[in-house]
Amino acid sequence: LPRVLGTDASDGEVVEAGNGRYGPFVRKGKDYRTIDAEEKLLTITLDEALALLAQPRQYRGRGAPKPPLREFGPDPVSGRPIVAKDGRFGIYVTDGETNASIRRGDLLEEITAARAAELLAERREAGPTKKATKKAAAKKAPAKKAAAKKAPAKKAAAKKAVTPEPPAPDAE
Repeated sequence: LPRVLGTDASDGEVVEAGNGRYGPFVRKGKDYRTIDAEEKLLTITLDEALALLAQPRQYRGRGAPKPPLREFGPDPVSGRPIVAKDGRFGIYVTDGETNASIRRGDLLEEITAARAAELLAERREAGPTKKATKKAAAKKAPAKKAAAKKAPAKKAAAKKAVTPEPPAPDAE
């Protein structure tokens, strides 16, 4: 291992199957996909590996996106469709650009398209969150280079050593 399965006819890259630190996988160039069983490692064919590589990557902890809970129609401001979704912190309405949480007193079944548009308008008026402004500032501003360290300033010589002058000869 790694076992060469063949080359992809579309781009000529080598497809391999191997056993790595996190289990069995197939690889084409720098693109990896895990294999569900170690037994398949020795029996997987080139066509099966290419089919596996054609699938989108699966990230741990993330599933497929959930479908919208409800649709309200187009937003009067942006023209995009307003939908209600269930997120990590509860139900919210979105037009794809602006998200607005549903208030405690509101029930999803009782919200009208006008109320959903009102929630989005309130959210737009409130402006971006601190986190969003930091992200935007980070995207706009180029990365700063670290300033070169300067040598510490030398202290002025305390006092120059004064050599005493010889006494003048007395004229006696």
